[in-house]
Amino acid sequence: MHTPNDSERSQYRHVWVVAEQRLGEVKPVTFELLGAARRLADARHAEVWCVLIGDGVTGQASACFQRQADVVLAVDDPRLRHFTDDLYARVLVRLIEKHRPEIVLCGATATGRALIPRVAVKVNAGLTADCTGLEIDPASGGLLQTRPAFGGNIMATIKAANHRPQMATVRPRVMPEPTPDPSRNGRLIVEHLPADEPASRLRVIESVHAEGEGASIADARVIVAGGRGVHGKQGFDLLKKFAATVGGAVGASRAAVDAGWIDYAHQVGQTGQTVQPRVYIACGVSGQIQHLVGMQSASIIIAINQDPEAPIMKIADYAIVGDLFEVIPAMTRELTRT
Repeated sequence: MHTPNDSERSQYRHVWVVAEQRLGEVKPVTFELLGAARRLADARHAEVWCVLIGDGVTGQASACFQRQADVVLAVDDPRLRHFTDDLYARVLVRLIEKHRPEIVLCGATATGRALIPRVAVKVNAGLTADCTGLEIDPASGGLLQTRPAFGGNIMATIKAANHRPQMATVRPRVMPEPTPDPSRNGRLIVEHLPADEPASRLRVIESVHAEGEGASIADARVIVAGGRGVHGKQGFDLLKKFAATVGGAVGASRAAVDAGWIDYAHQVGQTGQTVQPRVYIACGVSGQIQHLVGMQSASIIIAINQDPEAPIMKIADYAIVGDLFEVIPAMTRELTRT
């Protein structure tokens, strides 16, 4: 595809969210993106479209309408039951070429990272990956895409001045999920997979859900995270007991994971998971930007650190200057007092 000129770019309309689903159930990152898309679409006087690709996904249209979608574009076919990047990419490319969205958003998940780069190449569009912020430029009307750069040491804002659609993947749990509105409805457009559509070169034999040690940090309401200041595996044993007391999960900085004190599944930050708990308790975490981008959306941040000048202390709602090996047992005693 050639680069569209000004007149052709004006023909691209609306903000799309490419839904992520598993066995017909839409994943939370889709709803988070629908909330973000609503802001962008309102600024552009446009509609929010949600693209559902899979088997048995049409029934999820109502959930998308309730979370700010104006239009659901569904391709529902048994051949799409399991995600394969080549087949899903062909489907999405055809939809983009037919309907011409101005903006296309997708979660920066394993699925999104496999799918969206393929599509961007096919439609000759730019792509900004792992975004943590999205805005509309009031001057040009273009999409401003913010993401960590240079190892997370700076935040870069990127725009695609000449290419359409403007495409971005967004880290899960950095955007608030809109409250469902049961009164909302919208327009359903059903597209069909051609009968002679070539099969994927891949065949999914089995899908296995990995179980990590302890509660998952992905959707935890409370996270107790440790960094260098935990000093080792025994320190994390203390955090695990405290997390069990408060009904939470254990997180970690990259430094703690690299040291081998805890598994990668617990890592929070740019190279780990992005989390959005109600309460985030950072124990011995310095708070470098690479870690902050993964947890700064927490509703309440409590930092325990012996260094009052540590970066984490500056963003914390409650900063406790002290030794975590004294503070955590004291908090545990207070919480378990009958």
